[in-house]
Amino acid sequence: MTSYLIPFTAAFILGISKSGLKGIGIVVVTLMALAHGAKASTGILLPLLIFADVLAVLYYNRHVRWKYLFQLLPWMIGGVLIAVFVGKDLPEYIFKKGMAVIIIISVIIMFFWERYDKKNIPNKLWFIGTTGFAAGFTTMIGNLAGAFTNIFFMATRIPKNEFIGTAAWLFFIINLFKLPFHIFSWDTITIQSLTVDLYLIPGVILGFIIGLKVVKQFKDHQYRKFILIMTAIGGLVILFK
Repeated sequence: MTSYLIPFTAAFILGISKSGLKGIGIVVVTLMALAHGAKASTGILLPLLIFADVLAVLYYNRHVRWKYLFQLLPWMIGGVLIAVFVGKDLPEYIFKKGMAVIIIISVIIMFFWERYDKKNIPNKLWFIGTTGFAAGFTTMIGNLAGAFTNIFFMATRIPKNEFIGTAAWLFFIINLFKLPFHIFSWDTITIQSLTVDLYLIPGVILGFIIGLKVVKQFKDHQYRKFILIMTAIGGLVILFK
């Protein structure tokens, strides 16, 4: 029962996350890793992510800022490609600790950006390239790009629904791009892993429906604070996991 309850809880939280409550996706990754192991869990999680992406894209289709999506997408693709080659040999312990530190530092920076009007920051190539590459690299290694894309979209100061809609399309494209690497290079997606996914899809759907009701209760400024807090907590979870 426990071996099924933990992944189902992760799938439920994944649905909530894709409905727009960004920042809690790290909990999903943590639970899946506990249930199935770090690397194997990435293959189980990816098809669920794509399924949830489809739900998010269909619901938030009208709320997309293509400009910001296309700014970030090439850098994320570059990060994915690099991660494909180094992922097998990268020491997991070092990677997790380093990534956690980066996330926490990024949240601190974002906290100060929230207090000062610096609208020119998202237009800087170094900012777009750094967050985009980091997001691409971490999404391939452990489906942990959320913190970096959250920071990018928060810096653009776009409204809540456009934040969610643009992120939904971005991850739908990136997760589809990752799919063949997991199948043919890392061998993390198999018939067995897809069978596990079939049992978990109802949890994703249930979480998405409930999450939509919760997201509607947030005003833009409340939503931004929620994202900051959850992203910081996520970084701490990785650091001490």
